[in-house]
Amino acid sequence: MAKRRFKRRSRLLDACAYSRVFKKAKRSRDKMFTVLYKENAEQEARLGMAISKKHCRLAVGRNRLKRVVRESFRHHRADLKGLDVVVLNQPGAMRASNQALFDSLHQHWQRCHSTQTGEAG
Repeated sequence: MAKRRFKRRSRLLDACAYSRVFKKAKRSRDKMFTVLYKENAEQEARLGMAISKKHCRLAVGRNRLKRVVRESFRHHRADLKGLDVVVLNQPGAMRASNQALFDSLHQHWQRCHSTQTGEAG
């Protein structure tokens, strides 16, 4: 089976790209994640992650969080078109089940999309 790659055009690749998001970004936060997002000039959604050791000491846990975030982002990419997104982990993410993580991210993606389209909520 061929390995699915997270395409280069779907990622924030350098410090400048991250800095643009961190400056004047809109924010969505809960117990598991903080999601920063900002409109970009592209027609593609791009993802960056800042999964810290502070909130998740073991590499295996950080890697699990990254896999879940990437997979969730893939499923919602169409709704996030035109946004640069950076996901940061919170302490609650380490102990949460994968389903709880997916549910949390789904709520974040909905907030990003509704803010982008000007909907309330």
